[in-house]
Amino acid sequence: MEILVSGSLAYDRIMDFPGRFSEHILPERIHMINVSFTVNSLTENFGGTAGNIAYSLVLLGEKPRVVASIGKDYHRYFEWLEENGVANGDIRVVDEELTAGAYITTDVDNNQITGFNPGAMKHQAGFKFDVADPGNAIAIVAPGNISDMAEFAEGHRKLGIFSIFDPGQSLPIWEPGDLARSIERSNVLVANDYEVEMICSRTGLSRQQLADTVEYVVVTKGEHGAEILSTDGVVTIPGVPTAAVVDPTGAGDAFRGGFIKGLIEGRGTERAVQMGNVCGHYAVQSQGTQVYSYTEEQFHSTLEQNFG
Repeated sequence: MEILVSGSLAYDRIMDFPGRFSEHILPERIHMINVSFTVNSLTENFGGTAGNIAYSLVLLGEKPRVVASIGKDYHRYFEWLEENGVANGDIRVVDEELTAGAYITTDVDNNQITGFNPGAMKHQAGFKFDVADPGNAIAIVAPGNISDMAEFAEGHRKLGIFSIFDPGQSLPIWEPGDLARSIERSNVLVANDYEVEMICSRTGLSRQQLADTVEYVVVTKGEHGAEILSTDGVVTIPGVPTAAVVDPTGAGDAFRGGFIKGLIEGRGTERAVQMGNVCGHYAVQSQGTQVYSYTEEQFHSTLEQNFG
């Protein structure tokens, strides 16, 4: 099956703060905040929503098509994609920009503060919908260029491509009406618990109304697993217990890879979410996004041990 993964490509600079943000941010001074955090370490990883989701799918034996823009410093990322068997033919190189960059600081409670330079992501990918068989394709619209996100959601709907909408970090820049329309044009909405609250606040829709708009809504809740909301009600899927949590960065993207894998294998929504939870379980045990790994045997063993 053709898997279209649109979103961002970025270089992630991940920093580890050995304290708690809450001990350095004064609520009564939030309007004039001026803080500095000294970190223990900094690592640079290949990241971005499209890259992270594609990496998760590669570990599961798939060959997704990445649809995104990248900057003039693309060479290392292209080499990495090639090493992992991911083609770069659907990626637009923007020569006048640097690749998007995320600067992520995580404290001891896994709270995160992120600064993001969109760089080449300010430019649309210019993707042409040349899928040979739309009925044998699945797409995920992950956070990236906002014009692309809206156009891809509409393009997938027109062609009849099963489409997952994942607004994530892009939520603050959406106009409420455009956001609601893009959700409505999709088959599935995926977001974490906080993001769903943001979506409800911006669109004026309740969680149940969101579930009525699409086939179902998947709400991820980190270590607490996920919920599937539909017109039939709520189904709760537990998380996978993880003793050695190192870094939550990219766990949501890893989840999406496993979730898509379950769907294209025809496993059903609940099993697909369980597979997503297993991918997230492995992702949080490494510092960075595209650095975790597991064998097929390990994946299925963890899936069976936790969900039968």
